[in-house]
Amino acid sequence: MTETTSGDVFNTLLDSGRPLVADGAMGTSLFALGLESGGCPELLNIEQPELIATVHRNFVDAGSDIILTNTFGGNARRLALHKLEDQVTELNAAGVAIARDAADATNRPVVVAASVGPTGDLFEPLGPLTFERAVEVFREQAIALVDAGADVLWIETLSSKEELFAAAEGCGGLGVSVVATLSFDTHGKTMMGVSPAEVGVWAGELGLAAIGANCGIGPGDVVAAALELGQSANGIPVIAKANCGIPLYGDGELVYPSEPTTMNDYGDFALRSGAHIVGACCGSTGDHIAVLRNVVDAHGGGSTTYEEIARRYQLSRPERTTRRRQNRRAS
Repeated sequence: MTETTSGDVFNTLLDSGRPLVADGAMGTSLFALGLESGGCPELLNIEQPELIATVHRNFVDAGSDIILTNTFGGNARRLALHKLEDQVTELNAAGVAIARDAADATNRPVVVAASVGPTGDLFEPLGPLTFERAVEVFREQAIALVDAGADVLWIETLSSKEELFAAAEGCGGLGVSVVATLSFDTHGKTMMGVSPAEVGVWAGELGLAAIGANCGIGPGDVVAAALELGQSANGIPVIAKANCGIPLYGDGELVYPSEPTTMNDYGDFALRSGAHIVGACCGSTGDHIAVLRNVVDAHGGGSTTYEEIARRYQLSRPERTTRRRQNRRAS
């Protein structure tokens, strides 16, 4: 479905064979810099661009090969919550421009990945959104992002098959690669019951340049999903971008439990699970990414199993347990 151009920085880095480091959490970074809860992060692209530039520079300095634009909620459906649905092009273009400046200021290739988040609506018959309207919404945002100079369209944090297919269709055919990550947080499936094995198969049908897992409940869910994605994606590169666990409330604020040092284990497991791109999500900072950079640069290879991941991160997936029991009875 997607077309790529020769010399494209994303595919050039991906084809190098070395694991790549993505960035950390835009939202967490912005809250640390003063963004108030309930505000529109994308509006900062035009009102406080230096704030966004600071976040990008922190991640580039930490070693990110890929930085995601501040456009996660930049589609018309999400912007309508802030009465900004008529500013899709302006806000998305500004977000790409800020990231582009940060990437171009370095002496090494840094990919500008245009973040495309979910619409926030349920699809028919569960909700008001039709597939056709969703494609239009994603298309509007994607065109703005590509016209502004994004290297790759990075669909993220989806949970349903319908939205994945709509987003891929809306983002496809614009001359840049398209990747997608889903959030597997309910016994190894998305909130809408989608499994990594299914997504891996769909990735080939959709012509995605990479497929992966982001957010979730913590690192264990993401590396387990990455392992399963790699087993079904038929050679399509896998992305792992885990959050820092479930935040806890203390001292008047939400605090994520995973310190930067926890990225040592996570990075090792992500790479051994087969991930080609490793980054972090909610709760992560430049310090977390700096640790991941060191892990990636020093990694000696190897593989892992679901059982090893489950032991390390205390995962429990009923369907896997049931399947193992059935297999033992059959044998």
